[in-house]
Amino acid sequence: MNAALPTRALGSATPKAPNLAHRPYEDALGLLTGTLFVALGTLMFHEARLLTGGTAGIALLVGYLTGWPFGPVFFAVNLPFYLFAWRRMGAGFTLRTVAAVSLMSLIAWWLPRWLAFAQLSSPLAAVLGGLLVGVGLLMLFRHRASLGGLNVVALYLQDRLGWRAGRVQGVMDALIVLAALGVTDLWHVALSVLGALVLNMTLAVNHRPGRYVAV
Repeated sequence: MNAALPTRALGSATPKAPNLAHRPYEDALGLLTGTLFVALGTLMFHEARLLTGGTAGIALLVGYLTGWPFGPVFFAVNLPFYLFAWRRMGAGFTLRTVAAVSLMSLIAWWLPRWLAFAQLSSPLAAVLGGLLVGVGLLMLFRHRASLGGLNVVALYLQDRLGWRAGRVQGVMDALIVLAALGVTDLWHVALSVLGALVLNMTLAVNHRPGRYVAV
């Protein structure tokens, strides 16, 4: 005699997948932590007279030329990109990006008052600064935010065309850093390229479409 196999009732529901969406407080902590990492890495770049890509690199370059503080310049440079972000990436992404840029500008304004480097090797600043900025951007990306500017363009191209954000960002960053050849010496430009490579390798390895399931 064959034993009857246990079966589920016809009306039984299959187990629901866990809700992996970020909660509001998780988004808030992610934005705060990510911007703090980016601000610290950018401060290392600034102290070593290095550049980076994106609107942060533009703000650093303007600061070197004029002496203006990084925070307010960074905020102003990002203003034209908010309309693009709103139209292409949605209201939620744009509002989180505005919050992240505002936090970044505020932290970058105050951080030099709290932290000073008595001695900082330029090559070390390039590597550690690139890592810090890359990890900070990863946090922001995974909470559906960015630091505006070219980050928005890179994420948009990834969502629409499947191009990896890290690679897209890398090309744009390289162009910005190379544009600084007329402002600083070749050694610092080379170190700036190193920092940009470290930053974008961090993004390319860790930020791939479909790999991270929480939203």
